[in-house]
Amino acid sequence: MKTMTVEELMVPLAEYATVSSEATLYDAVKALEKAQQDYNKSLYPHRAILVYGENKKIIGKISQLDILRALEPQYDQMIEKGGSLARFGFSLKFQKSMIDQFKLWDEPFNDICEKAAKIKVQDFFYTPSQGEYVKMGVTLDEAIHQLVMGHHQSLLVTKGDEIVGVLRLTDVFMAVFDAVMTTCKT
Repeated sequence: MKTMTVEELMVPLAEYATVSSEATLYDAVKALEKAQQDYNKSLYPHRAILVYGENKKIIGKISQLDILRALEPQYDQMIEKGGSLARFGFSLKFQKSMIDQFKLWDEPFNDICEKAAKIKVQDFFYTPSQGEYVKMGVTLDEAIHQLVMGHHQSLLVTKGDEIVGVLRLTDVFMAVFDAVMTTCKT
């Protein structure tokens, strides 16, 4: 993995779903759908949307979980902005009690389109941390370490100060999988 670079596996920014911070959640979902249709080089569809601000500069990301959280505003009472629930440790009984206590998903699911059209991206997008950026020329072993240690699904690939692409965990895994399958023949 020391000979392969991030650039070889990244998805170029032009092929990734992007929306303005002024867009709605509905606009973001439409952009994701379009990117998934247009970008068919991979077996795995995009799972995130990049958010741009002024001058089309990328300022954040929206994950699948961010979209689900945005559709149920009560999660704001449980999750600090930019924080997350523990990855492990919540019993099923506790999780179910939270649904009742916070009346999560009580509103009809059929009004989801109306709800998505009212929610602004700027109100729920996520600002990546410093550990979620990787330079384009970095070797894959270093990027894998970043993904694993940070529990990231993707890294934003930079060239100088500019974001030029996205390195997705699924693509990295497939490169490792292919290497295992071709070099470990029994």
